[in-house]
Amino acid sequence: MSATANLTPFEILARYERLSLAHASEAQERMEAPGLWRGIGYRAGSRLFVSGIDEINELLAVPALTPVPGTQPWLLGVANVRGNLVPVVDLARFLFGERTPHSERSRLLIVRQGGGNVALLVDEVFGQRTVDAEQRREAEAEDDPRLVRFADERVGEQRLAVFSMGRLVRAPDFRQAAA
Repeated sequence: MSATANLTPFEILARYERLSLAHASEAQERMEAPGLWRGIGYRAGSRLFVSGIDEINELLAVPALTPVPGTQPWLLGVANVRGNLVPVVDLARFLFGERTPHSERSRLLIVRQGGGNVALLVDEVFGQRTVDAEQRREAEAEDDPRLVRFADERVGEQRLAVFSMGRLVRAPDFRQAAA
């Protein structure tokens, strides 16, 4: 006979709530475990990256863009994101000079910078990635000269470059979008 056979609907719902809350607290403890770092994985050009989950405010499908004349080729224009104009930068073009082809997998990473937000166009987003202390110990130094100022190391089996959005938005050449 089922454990819920003699319970009222309210008691069944209360039981489900207790089970759900117990599961949620266990999951939260695992996510906040010491030594774990969480990030968002993505691809720009042929390179795989991960940036801290706290550095990316939002992920969006690519909306309509309005070009801005007289800017660097990597500044694609501005997008209206919930009533706010946000500059959109092609990350692969900024880093490598390679234009990002628009596809259904292309996404914008919304990142906070000095006076507001900036959107970075990437080829695709892989979702959340967790890096543990062992992966950090086994990390390889970043050796691509185009990336060393933004990424110190590569981690995990996929060798994701740990990319600092903070360093990117403070870089003088990134801040100087006028042609």
